[in-house]
Amino acid sequence: MFGRRFLSVSSALSLSLLAAGSAYSAPQATSGTRFSDIVQMAPSRERARMNQRVFDKVWSEVRRGYYDPRLHGVDWAAARDRFRPQAVAAGDDRALYRVLNEMLDLLDDGHAGASPPAAVRRQDSQYERRAVMGMTLMRGENPDIWTVERVRDGSPAQAAGVQLGWTLDSVDGRPWGPDVEVQDGRPVRLGLTDETGGRRETTLTPRLMDGPQPFTADRSRPGVLVLTVEQFDPGLGPWIGRELSGLSPDVDVILDLRANPGGRLSEAESVLTCFLPYDQAWATQTGRTGRSVTLTASGDCGGRRAPVPNEVAVLVDRGSRSAAELTPAALQEARRGIVVGEKTIGSVLIAQETELPDGGRLTLSRADFVTAGGVRLEKHGVTPDIEAPRTVAQRRAGEDPTLEAAIAALKAERAQAAGTSAGL
Repeated sequence: MFGRRFLSVSSALSLSLLAAGSAYSAPQATSGTRFSDIVQMAPSRERARMNQRVFDKVWSEVRRGYYDPRLHGVDWAAARDRFRPQAVAAGDDRALYRVLNEMLDLLDDGHAGASPPAAVRRQDSQYERRAVMGMTLMRGENPDIWTVERVRDGSPAQAAGVQLGWTLDSVDGRPWGPDVEVQDGRPVRLGLTDETGGRRETTLTPRLMDGPQPFTADRSRPGVLVLTVEQFDPGLGPWIGRELSGLSPDVDVILDLRANPGGRLSEAESVLTCFLPYDQAWATQTGRTGRSVTLTASGDCGGRRAPVPNEVAVLVDRGSRSAAELTPAALQEARRGIVVGEKTIGSVLIAQETELPDGGRLTLSRADFVTAGGVRLEKHGVTPDIEAPRTVAQRRAGEDPTLEAAIAALKAERAQAAGTSAGL
C-alpha cells in the first residue's frame, strides 16, 4: 500500500530530528570496530521469518513501483540472490536495515531508503513531547557520518557542551545508528568527534521536551518578515497564508529553507500558490508509465487566490533538499524570488512511503521531475543568485551572513524599482 505523496525524500540523505534519523543510516564504527563484529548473533526462527517478509516487500516494491522501469540498469534479480540470504540471517534491526540499504544503494538514488522501526517512531513523533538529547543530526554524502546541525536551547545536549559541527560516533559505546533509542532520565555516554578530529566524550541525561515548531515567523527586523520552515509538513500553506494576510507591500518576505529535508508535495504547491499567479505551471512529473502531469500553483495558501506583491528571497544550503529545492527553483525560474546561500545537493524526485511488515518504512522514488522550463534538478541542485555561505563558526557566534545578504539584496531591488518608477 502506498503512503503519502512526497516531493522529498528523507531516505538515504536526510535531516535527522532530535537525536535520531528520520531514515536509516549505516552505523559508524569507532576505531578498530567492524560492523560484522557487532552483529553476529543468529536470528531466531521468528526473526528470520520477519526478516524475509521485510526483504521481500522492499525488493518487490522496487521491482514493480520504481519510477524508472529499467531500475537504472541494475540486475534486480541478481540483487535479490545476493542480499536476501544476508537479510534473512540478520540478528537485529540494525543488521537487517543495513543490508536493505546496501541493496537500495545499487539504484544510485538518494531517495531510495529503508528506515528501521525506531527511526519511524521518532519521525512520527518529532513534534510531540518526548525524551530527547536535544540534537539535530544531518547525514552527509558519507552514509556513516552524522553531523550535529543544531543544538536546542535548554536541552541536555546544550548543557553537556555539544557543539555544532561535531559528529556523533557512539552512544554507550555502541556505534551510532538510527535504531538507537533514548529514555527519559536514563544517562547515555556519547562519543563525538570535533571539527579538528579530536575525540570528545560526554554523558548526558535525556529528558522530556516539547517538540519544536515546524514553522516560525520572525518580525524583529523592520520591514522584513522571515518565515523559517523546518519541513514541508501539513498545514504549511495555510500558515504562510495567515502570516502574509494584511502584510504591507513594503515588507520584504524571506523564506528560510536551510537544512529543510523536504516533505509533502501538496505543501510545496501551496507555498508557491502564495507567490505565483494561481494555476501557473511550475513543474512536470513523469511516472513509471511515462505519463506526464503538469503541476500548478493551485494549493491552499490560506484561501487566497492572488499572489502577494511583496519582494521575496529564499535561503538555501546543502541541507535543503527536495521540496526545499524545488520551491526556490520555481520562484527563481519565474523571476519571482532571489535565491541566496549555497548550491543545493540535487536530491529531487517525487517519492512515496510504504509501510513495512515490522513497522519500518520504505521511501521510494515514484516519479521524475523537471521544472516548468524543462530543467531536471536531480543530481544538479539549485544554484543561488547570490552565493552567501554560513560557516559553522559564524553559526556558533550567532552570525548569519546569508540572511544579511538576502536583506541587502531585497533592499537594493526595492531601491532600484523605486528609482525606475521615478524615472531616474
